[in-house]
Amino acid sequence: MTDIERVGVVGCGQMGAGIAEVCARSGLDVMVAETTGEALEIGRTRLTNSLGKAAERGKITEEQRDATLDRLSFTTDLGEFADRDLVIEAVVENEQVKTEIFQVLDQVVTRPDAILASNTSSIPLVKLAVATSRPDQVIGIHFFNPAPVQALVELIPALTTGDETIKRSEALVGDILGKHAIRAQDRAGFVVNALLIPYLLSAIRMFESGIASREDIDNGMELGCAHPMGPLKLSDLIGLDTIVAIADSMYEEYKEPLYAAPPLLLRMVDAGRMGRKTGSGFYTY
Repeated sequence: MTDIERVGVVGCGQMGAGIAEVCARSGLDVMVAETTGEALEIGRTRLTNSLGKAAERGKITEEQRDATLDRLSFTTDLGEFADRDLVIEAVVENEQVKTEIFQVLDQVVTRPDAILASNTSSIPLVKLAVATSRPDQVIGIHFFNPAPVQALVELIPALTTGDETIKRSEALVGDILGKHAIRAQDRAGFVVNALLIPYLLSAIRMFESGIASREDIDNGMELGCAHPMGPLKLSDLIGLDTIVAIADSMYEEYKEPLYAAPPLLLRMVDAGRMGRKTGSGFYTY
């Protein structure tokens, strides 16, 4: 078992809310932070609705839903994270934003053995670690969307991460959250995205060049390769801006052309067509 009981989650968007739900459903005391009261209320509603749907579908009982909600608290002040055993950052995939958050967390989280984790899907963990005075206690804990459903979590130690931090993080993910952990080196893309992103970019290039329609590309992979979701639908689910961020990070690290974001993808992001979260991407929602 693990000694982690109090968790902080920075960000209550799609991923942050999902991580908070997973932790609270597992019996942990969870505090969620957002930058504004409005964003916090949107996040609270997202969490409440998700738990309500889980109860309606019989995934949890109404009593479990209510108990989970009781374990959740919300704030716009990171200073309230002082007593947290673990804080997971789950904000926009932007290195400067994440670095600033880790610098603040380093100042406000007072527990000497607290773990500071990032849900980043592409940013080097060592860059976040060295922004703090406790680089041995910084690690990547990368959940997949939707976090309450997906069984996998990637653990990414930085060069600076201590053995005790790794051990406690593995215990949390496996023993408390009931997820399957795989360990990856601190390299852009880690394991899953290093394999997935080139595949998605290839599908986007195929559509961009007119080789096949979006439906035929997706049906080809769903019916021909038994994928549960085609690559263009999956891109919309992940978020096209997130794919660009991961692709840029991987291209910056490896300089391989297959990691470069296609022009169509960049134009769609510029147009605000980010996928499901904005109502339009390769498909309309």
